[in-house]
Amino acid sequence: MHSDDNMMTRRRFAAGFAIGSVALALPLPAMALTVDQARGLIDKAIADVNAVINSGKSEAAMFPEFERIFGKYADVPQIARFALGPEARTASKAQMTAFTKAYQGYISRKYGRRFREFIGGRIEVTDAKPMKSWYEVISVAHLQGEAPFDLRWHVSDKSGKNLFFNIIIEGVNMLTSERTEVGAMLDKRKGDIDKLIADLKKI
Repeated sequence: MHSDDNMMTRRRFAAGFAIGSVALALPLPAMALTVDQARGLIDKAIADVNAVINSGKSEAAMFPEFERIFGKYADVPQIARFALGPEARTASKAQMTAFTKAYQGYISRKYGRRFREFIGGRIEVTDAKPMKSWYEVISVAHLQGEAPFDLRWHVSDKSGKNLFFNIIIEGVNMLTSERTEVGAMLDKRKGDIDKLIADLKKI
């Protein structure tokens, strides 16, 4: 088997294993965090998102706002590390710092485009409940002319702060889908993290 094929096979195996064990790999028990605090965090995040999507700003002007919100309420280093997958263990500190910064901009633009679809609508928190080692905050997105749908936020204090580390949009898990997509991007670049970082800035 070609060396590139070997690398891709190893990546797929490692990514598949990690995705299957996401509940074990990510959050640690959040002893200090309460369900009310988790819900309050997402209430604030959603209020900020709602303000941006109904501000009348252009798409280009919205993206920096979404990045600010993402940086304020999300555990960006943990999300970025999970997205990079096994390569996060071998990347240098400088590469991880650069990747995390580039990934924050990339994912803010990507999900900012999705949230931009909510213009004229709203997102509201409806419930929150404890999971095994984090809290799930349930919200509903109301779009004009469309049936409401589910947005679920996973909140932990693993980082030392109360932050969300995952979003599930209509049943699609952000963490697992991002790991798959970033893994495919890295495979196309033959495992070159620096090339991936440079390209993420352009997407």
